[in-house]
Amino acid sequence: MLIHPWDAPRDDSEWRRWLAAHDFGQLAVNGLPGDPPHVQPMHFSYDPDEGEHGVALAHLARPNPLWPALEAAPDVLLSVVDDYVYIPGPWQAPPDAPPDHGTPTSFYAAVQLRCTAHVIDDPVEKAALLNRQLAHFQPEGGSAEATADEAPYGRLLPGIRGLRLEVTSVRAKFKYAAHRPEEVQDRIVAGLTTRGGPGDAAARTHQLNRRGIWPPAS
Repeated sequence: MLIHPWDAPRDDSEWRRWLAAHDFGQLAVNGLPGDPPHVQPMHFSYDPDEGEHGVALAHLARPNPLWPALEAAPDVLLSVVDDYVYIPGPWQAPPDAPPDHGTPTSFYAAVQLRCTAHVIDDPVEKAALLNRQLAHFQPEGGSAEATADEAPYGRLLPGIRGLRLEVTSVRAKFKYAAHRPEEVQDRIVAGLTTRGGPGDAAARTHQLNRRGIWPPAS
């Protein structure tokens, strides 16, 4: 992922705040020799306070075909992308150019977590992982606690494997035209406001919040 200086997060707090509100991504695992990479969509829960860069927890079905590749190469990437919109060319036209000379582009936010994957097969540890995930996704309760060898979920534990993704590095990008002239940025904000399509409100918020980061203050 190319990250221009004007698309980089201001600091770690920017991507951490964004990631705290996003818990669905794609896990990329290098394929075995001769095979393409595995890309697995999945929910995950992220604990920023565990380890240097945090830990993500997930679980997948035991028959999932990615397991042999993951065990052979546990260096994986968890990719999270959201707040994406299409920006029409006229919105980005330079102030001294006609509208049809503007360049269309995409806006998006992305966080990529490079991780070392640890597979969890112990029933007690799997139950603990599931309970941590449930507390994240369903804090209001309403589901029984997972306990090894006890109903209702104990008999289902052999059918899944847990994943503890130890984050070793983070790359983040917020592509929202922070380097464009103020007049162009104003035009983009107006366009997003008027269009009001899926993702436009979130993109508009990013665009406004990232005003003034480029050029950097001397």
